[in-house]
Amino acid sequence: MESTAALALPDLWGRLVGTQSDPDLWVVIATAVAALAVVVPHSLWRLSRNAITIAHEGGHGLVALLTGRQLTGIRLHSDTSGLTVSRGKPHGLGMILTAAAGYTAPPLLGLGGAALLGAGRITLLLWAATALLLAMLVMIRNAYGALTVVLTGGAFLLVSWLAGPQVQAAFAYAVVWFLLLGGVRPAFELQAKRSRGGAGDSDADQLSRLTHVPAGLWLFLFHAVSLCALLGGGRWLLGL
Repeated sequence: MESTAALALPDLWGRLVGTQSDPDLWVVIATAVAALAVVVPHSLWRLSRNAITIAHEGGHGLVALLTGRQLTGIRLHSDTSGLTVSRGKPHGLGMILTAAAGYTAPPLLGLGGAALLGAGRITLLLWAATALLLAMLVMIRNAYGALTVVLTGGAFLLVSWLAGPQVQAAFAYAVVWFLLLGGVRPAFELQAKRSRGGAGDSDADQLSRLTHVPAGLWLFLFHAVSLCALLGGGRWLLGL
């Protein structure tokens, strides 16, 4: 038993830190098209946006912890909205970074994923995503949120352990394309809501109150981060 474990651990570590071959270009393009197909149509976006909300609220939570705030809970709702609650000073750099992390988290996660895929770290990407989802599950405070995170994490876990290399590669590329493309749309949706007089307590408005910088400039930052991440990540994925 001990010898089997001794052999399995190095093999497991080798799979994690090792590199995998890049998929064919047609697979990369096909996964981009598939990601675009669930981001652009409104009917599919209403469902797929749940995954962007996971990344959005996860970004709030992660930065809250990194800046020394006490993360008390995360809620995900069926209308694709979410809420992350943390304790600490209601002002200052930690609060500003926490508030700014939501809309920037999905595209930046996509950019980081593209960097890993560009380096051939497909398995590392899948396992890292699974670990982040499991860690986030601990902080979920409602049933719908728990179900959403469990299903998403379960998909990553099944692909990581049971699928072959080609399926893993296609899945990883589809996920990263989705984060990059899906990370662009929420800022435009927020801009449209604010133009109609809605979303008065959005992240941009909270940041405006915290920094005395107009909410429009924070919206510009969200747009800039998501579009730059898409351009940079897309170049990595396509091998340009």
